[in-house]
Amino acid sequence: MSRVEERRRALAAMLREGGAASQEELVSRLSDAGHPTTQATVSRDLDAIGAIKGKKDGKTAYLLAEQLSETNGPSAELDRILGEWLRSAEAASGMVILRTRPGSAHVVGAALDAAQLSDIAGTIAGDDTLFIALRDGFDARALADKLSGNTQ
Repeated sequence: MSRVEERRRALAAMLREGGAASQEELVSRLSDAGHPTTQATVSRDLDAIGAIKGKKDGKTAYLLAEQLSETNGPSAELDRILGEWLRSAEAASGMVILRTRPGSAHVVGAALDAAQLSDIAGTIAGDDTLFIALRDGFDARALADKLSGNTQ
């Protein structure tokens, strides 16, 4: 296993064990665990392992997407993330296309994946665009409206 893989496994384990409030905290904890690194490297590693900022025990922390449902529930976390990062949602041929703030499509995608919505078959995230494939029989316009907050 490469040093990068070892460091990322250690980082993921730290997040599973209790999250971290800041990247600086993670730099310190990784160094203590024998993986000296920089904040810039931790930032890239967090992206690579799919970590996002979420709420744990009422405090903001870096978490893995799999932990969202263990905190304040996937729908509450999804609502928060959509409110913060989503710019627009549109339906297109059985898909929904979300536009996000630059560099944040993967954050929205991870939150959608963690929420396990029944109408979503899968997501693909770029930098500021997210494609959502719907399961058969679901309405793309209804999902786009739901995600953008245009429905009751």
